Amino acid sequence: MAYIYLDHAATTPLLPEAAKAMMEIYTGEPGNASSIHHLGRAARQRMNDARDTIAEAVGCQPSELMFTSGGTESDNAAITGAARAGKLKGKTHIITSAVEHHAVLHTCEALAKEGFRTTILPVDETGRISPSDVEKAITPETALISVMYANNETGTVQPIEEIGDIARLHGVLFHVDAVQALSMLPIDLKRMPVDLMSFSAHKINGPQGIGALYISKRTAILPLLYGGSQERKRRGGTENVAGIVGFAKSVEHSVNSWPDKKLFMDKLRYKWVESMRAIAGSDQLILNGHHTQRVPHIVNLSFIGINRETMLMNLDLEGIAASSASACTAGALEKSHVLEAMGLPPQRLSSAVRFSFGLGNTLEELEIAAKKVETFYNRIRTNA
Repeated sequence: MAYIYLDHAATTPLLPEAAKAMMEIYTGEPGNASSIHHLGRAARQRMNDARDTIAEAVGCQPSELMFTSGGTESDNAAITGAARAGKLKGKTHIITSAVEHHAVLHTCEALAKEGFRTTILPVDETGRISPSDVEKAITPETALISVMYANNETGTVQPIEEIGDIARLHGVLFHVDAVQALSMLPIDLKRMPVDLMSFSAHKINGPQGIGALYISKRTAILPLLYGGSQERKRRGGTENVAGIVGFAKSVEHSVNSWPDKKLFMDKLRYKWVESMRAIAGSDQLILNGHHTQRVPHIVNLSFIGINRETMLMNLDLEGIAASSASACTAGALEKSHVLEAMGLPPQRLSSAVRFSFGLGNTLEELEIAAKKVETFYNRIRTNA
């Protein structure tokens, strides 16, 4: 049975051009990018070209990009590195929000053992943070503010520009997790008031296991990984040249065509929501998250009266891949900390399902998927 994949926020299919570029490296001559011989220099050139491509797409200097193993490491490196650097100046306070990815929240929890204090800001029912709450939380000891650009469960977009301006006004570093925003929202780091920004390749049809962290040239952080002098001594370890080249190919395809991609993702999202509303009824289907301040490829829907595990099981049996929360926690069937932070009532919490769209999805495919949902929806609602 061919799957209809509606879980692109978890991971995306690998772009054929990225796979081809990576295979050329995997099957070609060996070369460590730190080696000084010809093969090493060739590997370094491939890596430098890829770094130039990605840097141009997000509007920063190549030297401001540090390659990592993915979004989680980028978040850890940004928060831990900035916090520890700030501690040397007597700054031991971090501000974040209740709807951040666990890569951020758990890092802040770990830093508490080193003497750091974290303020976790609330959000409204749409999942948005109030910039005024951010400003009120800042103290003379604040080293860092960390707020995601777009939420991975609801798609809600945060007021990054306003928060960044507040951070600059108070001389506080600002980190943004842009893992779900890359290729879906405009990113121009030359003008954005951001000091650190996290990216991950596998969310934009690149390979798993590779990501990047933007570190403004004005920003000093302490390394998370020690070893050699790679990545300007900010991250020791042999670089994943094949992964980096694949990342650049996915950026060329996804980021540089984001206006057209956004338009099509909006069409897919609108069609799916309307189809589900026609099946469930407008009073039984509730959209979670902000209706306008959102990324186009993620939609979180509560099917009132149906348990989310039952819904996901039936979707899976019909060959439709969806999710109930972040892929990092969904396997444990935990409640969504994001939806809980939004203060949603139990009936919406227990019935929420995330659908996310991307490369390969078509309007015709969603019509097929909707018919499959219709075949089981009334049955499970009756038995719920």
